[in-house]
Amino acid sequence: MRTEVLPDGHLWLRIANPAWDDPLDPSFAQVRGQRWNPPGSFPVLYFNEDMVTARLNLRKFVEGWPYEPEDLRDDTGPTLVSASLPRHQRVADVHTPAGVRSAGLPVSYPLDENGELIGHHLCQPVGAEAYTRGLRGVRCRSARVPFGAGRELAWFPATSRTRARLRAISSFEAWYYG
Repeated sequence: MRTEVLPDGHLWLRIANPAWDDPLDPSFAQVRGQRWNPPGSFPVLYFNEDMVTARLNLRKFVEGWPYEPEDLRDDTGPTLVSASLPRHQRVADVHTPAGVRSAGLPVSYPLDENGELIGHHLCQPVGAEAYTRGLRGVRCRSARVPFGAGRELAWFPATSRTRARLRAISSFEAWYYG
């Protein structure tokens, strides 16, 4: 598995429901599982690497809803949480061609050879292996952005006391239109 160290001081972005008590609580993904961790496994926070990816993720998220992001009100739309991580976070590289290959996924990830989205059942073992090796997450191509153009991070806190540090919370209109 190919690894890399995340840039220190980078602000990672998380789309959050304004009603959440703690938008940086990694236990939700631990219980339910997501793309890089199976249900009931280990705590994970899922982040967008940049604003473009966050906006495209929201568009994809509401796909199939009876309204578009433009129909959301500022007081009910999702907020955007900016967070920094502890220094020197070594993660699995699943975004470069060499990193994707070393993770055992098709170089076309997030799509398979037929152009279909690769399912969680193929990604979760990669995340579990990274976690077992003591890595702090998986930096990957976004599965929600066309052709994997965006970058995301599934971050694994080192201990129950290790936390992402909240830097800012932006209202829906401020981050989506800003």
